[in-house]
Amino acid sequence: MLTSGQIINQRYQLREKLGKNAGRQTWLARDLRRQKNGERSGGEVAIAEYLVVVKLLAFGADVQWEDLKLFEREGQILKQLDHERIPRYQDYFSLEEKYLWFGLVQEYIPGKSLRQLLDEGKRFSELEVVKIAKEILSILVYLHNAQPPILHRDIKPSNLILGTDNHIYLVDFGAVQDRAATEGSTFTVVGTYGYAPLEQFGGKAVPASDLYALGATLIHLLTRTSPAELPTKNLTLQFRDRTSIKPQFAKWLEKITSPAVERRYQNAQQALNALKESPYNQPQVSINSELSQANRNLDSVLISRRVKINHNPNYLEIKISRLGLKSLKHIGSVIFLLLLSIPIVGLSVLFFPFSIIFFVAFYFSCYPQLKFLFGNTQIIIDDRAFSIKKHFLRNVTIEKGLIENIIDISVNYQAIESKTNDFGDAITINTKTSNKYREYKQFTFAKKLSEKEAIWIASEIRHWLENH
Repeated sequence: MLTSGQIINQRYQLREKLGKNAGRQTWLARDLRRQKNGERSGGEVAIAEYLVVVKLLAFGADVQWEDLKLFEREGQILKQLDHERIPRYQDYFSLEEKYLWFGLVQEYIPGKSLRQLLDEGKRFSELEVVKIAKEILSILVYLHNAQPPILHRDIKPSNLILGTDNHIYLVDFGAVQDRAATEGSTFTVVGTYGYAPLEQFGGKAVPASDLYALGATLIHLLTRTSPAELPTKNLTLQFRDRTSIKPQFAKWLEKITSPAVERRYQNAQQALNALKESPYNQPQVSINSELSQANRNLDSVLISRRVKINHNPNYLEIKISRLGLKSLKHIGSVIFLLLLSIPIVGLSVLFFPFSIIFFVAFYFSCYPQLKFLFGNTQIIIDDRAFSIKKHFLRNVTIEKGLIENIIDISVNYQAIESKTNDFGDAITINTKTSNKYREYKQFTFAKKLSEKEAIWIASEIRHWLENH
């Protein structure tokens, strides 16, 4: 029985159990033969513990030869790899306890898995997910370019660590494959349901199989719903109605998660090149962080005269005014309709039915314009709930929701870029309506915002939620 504080292989002092399942244990341990040099204030040198991750496999009981073969293969593969975003191989050993234990030691990456962050309520923005995609693809380029290509075969949120250096690390190579399956050969089914594509469960994994798992993982981050729980159509994951991401990125995700392997990008380099050619590599990619920083350091008028954001320790308040210079064309159309209404009003005195026609025409033509010009929206978010108040004259509509039910804050780029629909809402708060993410509700607001204004508002809401 392995316990905390126990020293194994005369070198590794077990500290904390990180995971356990049938015949397997994963421990955070201290390497007694190594140490790290740090630096205290004043220039003094400090000796820090050298931490490692020790994966242990108990041969016997529920562990069979195939499990041991995969475990040994993981050690052999890690020994060959040299990539800054993959934990480095340290040691391999065996020891006698109640069972014959085999141990694999690798570098410890301080940080949290994406699965942990999701469980803690982290809401990943579209730009954060794009950054994660690029970092993972860079790792896969390295693996897939090896000779023979190395396939991870188990990419999912729990196997991706967001390090304290804000970079993504790929861990757990227990399902790794370094040789293509030959026809008629036996194989061990590996992978996680929802993330692994069909061909992998048939023992015919290829580089594009890792890409599918990556795409399913990214969709999980965006929707906060496991791909196994998402609806499908013709075996294709249906996620567009759960998030309002840029159409280009949605198409990229649909291609990378196509159920037909030949329709996906065939390797990580192709997928990375396609992502780099997207609008995310243009200057507006940095708007999210730049605008957030600008709001916290400068007067908001530098970004928008129509949007005012009040940062309070207890709540976040956003006020959006509809009146702006960009609305001149709407003012002109309202004046035109009002002038046109004068003869109609005169006729309505003589002919009663014309008055009905006038009011119907006014409502459908002028009311949206007037509401756009003179209406205001106020969003208030505190530690428990949020409310959206839309004011027009004396008419006030209020929508409310709970903070704990928020899944994502998204920008509706189609509404922003639309040339025909001037009244599409630019911001959406996606929420769940029960403990299951399948039942959800959308709260939309902010018509006719610019892309900068919409991204700024969405990023400020996300920032406030993440820090409260």
